[in-house]
Amino acid sequence: MEVYVEYAFAENFILDLLLLFLAVKCAREESGPFRLPFAAAVGAAEAVAFPLLPLPVWAAYLVKFFGGAILPILAVKKGTFKTYLVALVAFFGLTFALGGLLTAAYSFFDAPYAEGNGYLVEGAPVGLVVGLAGLFGIAVFLLSRSLYRYRKLKHCLFAAELSSGDKVLHCKALADTGNCLSFRGRPVNVIAPTAALALFREERAPLGRIALSTVSGTREVPVFACRLKLGGALFEEALFAVGDVLSKEYQIVLHTSYLEENHEAPESSAKLAAEDKR
Repeated sequence: MEVYVEYAFAENFILDLLLLFLAVKCAREESGPFRLPFAAAVGAAEAVAFPLLPLPVWAAYLVKFFGGAILPILAVKKGTFKTYLVALVAFFGLTFALGGLLTAAYSFFDAPYAEGNGYLVEGAPVGLVVGLAGLFGIAVFLLSRSLYRYRKLKHCLFAAELSSGDKVLHCKALADTGNCLSFRGRPVNVIAPTAALALFREERAPLGRIALSTVSGTREVPVFACRLKLGGALFEEALFAVGDVLSKEYQIVLHTSYLEENHEAPESSAKLAAEDKR
């Protein structure tokens, strides 16, 4: 079979570029405009030169491992040992996952197989290889974003205890940097209607009403006061507006001032909000 070096280099470059990009994102780091393509080019050069080396099988696997381990280090712009380790593990994990997907495709198209070197990429249609790699990249990128958002959400949840009269309600509260509601100069939290009904349903008149904007529009909602215990902090007259809390993970959205009460610095909150947009 005749193999064109430039085509082999280009295909391996695209695959390595995709895998390194995903690995860097998994490590929550950045890569400079030249570092990522340079690392991918090194990986592609290794892939092209590797079949030409007269190595036994055991040595071939060692060379593959150490050659692959260099690439994430070249790709990450800067970071700690932990950052490089996460990028390295992510790169190898993604490589094995994509390799398994492409191996199935290579087998289907009867691509040539060389002992110790694996399947030859050139034996499968270019469109199939690039297409599968693209779908794989999109799936991994969306999954990693969802996992990081879920992990970030868990870090922003607090156990809350609300009491009004003889009623006590235990629920989860979200520390949200976007809630800046106020009523008569005091911060207002948002509580889900079901939780509000369980706590304020009997002869409790609201203190007043405020305008609350949600995805469904702006409307006037009642404001109640009750005792709130949040972590080690106690608030005798915390204010709550009854509004839509569209999550099963929590029933309360805290005002930004409550972040400081729970020892979270304002600059950390701003950083968290900026990372959510990435």
